[in-house]
Amino acid sequence: MTAYARLAFTPLPIPADALAELRVLDDSGRELRPYTAREDGVPLECVGSPLRCCLRSIEPGERVALVSYAPLRRWAGATGADPGAYDEAGPVFIHAEECGGPQGAQGGGYPFARPGALRTLRRYDAEGRIVGGRLFEIPEGAEAGFERAFEEAFADPEVALVHVRSLEYGCFQYEVRRP
Repeated sequence: MTAYARLAFTPLPIPADALAELRVLDDSGRELRPYTAREDGVPLECVGSPLRCCLRSIEPGERVALVSYAPLRRWAGATGADPGAYDEAGPVFIHAEECGGPQGAQGGGYPFARPGALRTLRRYDAEGRIVGGRLFEIPEGAEAGFERAFEEAFADPEVALVHVRSLEYGCFQYEVRRP
């Protein structure tokens, strides 16, 4: 049983079929440019950054790539929604080759849950339109804090999914859908 099985809300990684496509062309039409994560600062932003394919941090020596990903566009394509101008793409790290996906969370049930880190929880309706959001500072009790925040979000019957993003860069962290 993984750490995720205990949670009322499931953090979702980038789906395997989307990863296969991103490893050829990303959502901005660029070919994959993989490299090896290094501890010596080259590339500086890589080691410790979040991997959206397996919801854990990058470790030295791993083959990774920074790709453009449009999570709402891909969700809309699968559901028939039309997010219109709310569609956006942004940079995310993924493994350059197929990986096993999430193997359970490190340090708790929600990934990338460092206490004190700031997140935005962006709420979308069934058409992919933003219907609200909030600033969220991850508390010491990260799992309970996230549970309360998702309960609050999904208390609104219009909310179909929530994107968790970092506040500093606006980067997509993961998605949670209505249970």
